[in-house]
Amino acid sequence: MTATLPHVGGIAADEPVYRILLIEDDDADALLVEELLHDTELRFELTTCASLAEARSELTARDVDCILLDLHLPDVSGTDAVTAVRAMTAHTAVIVLTGLSEKQAGSEAMAAGAQDYLVKGKVEAELLRRTVRYAVYRSHSERAAAEAQSARQRAEENARLERGLLPPPLLDTSTVTVTTRYLPGAEQALLGGDFLDVVEDDDGLLHAVVGDVSGHGADAAALGVCLRIAWRSLVLAGHHGTELLRLMERLLLAERGTQPLFATCTLLTLDQQAATATLYLAGHHAPLLTTSEKTLEVSAGHGVALGIVPGRHDWPATVVPLPASGALTLYTDGLTEGHNGDAGGRLGIEGLLPLIDTTPSGDPAAHLDSLIRRTRALNAGRHTDDLAVLRLGWDFHPG
Repeated sequence: MTATLPHVGGIAADEPVYRILLIEDDDADALLVEELLHDTELRFELTTCASLAEARSELTARDVDCILLDLHLPDVSGTDAVTAVRAMTAHTAVIVLTGLSEKQAGSEAMAAGAQDYLVKGKVEAELLRRTVRYAVYRSHSERAAAEAQSARQRAEENARLERGLLPPPLLDTSTVTVTTRYLPGAEQALLGGDFLDVVEDDDGLLHAVVGDVSGHGADAAALGVCLRIAWRSLVLAGHHGTELLRLMERLLLAERGTQPLFATCTLLTLDQQAATATLYLAGHHAPLLTTSEKTLEVSAGHGVALGIVPGRHDWPATVVPLPASGALTLYTDGLTEGHNGDAGGRLGIEGLLPLIDTTPSGDPAAHLDSLIRRTRALNAGRHTDDLAVLRLGWDFHPG
């Protein structure tokens, strides 16, 4: 494999530098192509490989704008060469170099995915210049169109998942303020297996859940949707506490099939008349209780995650007295497992609590947005996990 330094011809300095990979095993032909490129007055960087294997290694290490491909290589030939190169880099311009006797090779190569073809011995500098520029322009247009289509598909899938994972709260007479936030772990990623929901039953009790299915991607998201819908249906049907968790675990076992998925969750029932919250923790974090003075993690009994030890059904209840004014925050571990800036290690609950108390809390939505921005700034992209947060705020008035 050989490489040349960038070549600058006698054209405008704002002309792009084309990164060109020549895959050609004949040294004489490779030299002719290089000389022709110099005559085009294109600005270019040229790397030459003598086989598909060398090219694969080069394409793994760096991006290129255009590939000049001979159809007869030591390890592949004909349209198989085009197919193999396109598989390695689907949106890079490919120009095939054919022999004088290969009348059909060029059109067959284009049918296999090449942008254009040139016949060796009949290529002039001007033709090569126009062919390279047009092929690169066309490949960039194809890539932009593919990325736009992919973005539309992600947006559509996220919208469908959001309807399943993040339904609007089902409230009637409750005066509790419900604020939610959900962010995928990576930029442009699909929503994952985190889920949350809030409903008010006929007795005026407010029920909430925040959960997290292990793993990422479509399977975790699909199971999260199933569990969230099951939770809402079961709560409205009158199931609560240990019985509710038992039925959710039964559904999880049926829906996960042979996949080793499990789920953690926090169930909360808020009684506004009694000013209490009843908690059940299935392998999940305890909520955070914010009062007029500070924010603390609620002390609560812990039980096993759903699907870890099927049939154990060990989920103790914890009743928490509530202040006249305050908030409970339920969240998934995307909020605490990121890095703690330059301090080293994970943020954890110890790092999160001071952030909450130093984040302006006048408006619940602005408070959550600011808190999430601060945790993500500290993490600086080093840890990626989905994040779901549910905040319930209240101001009870006697009588």
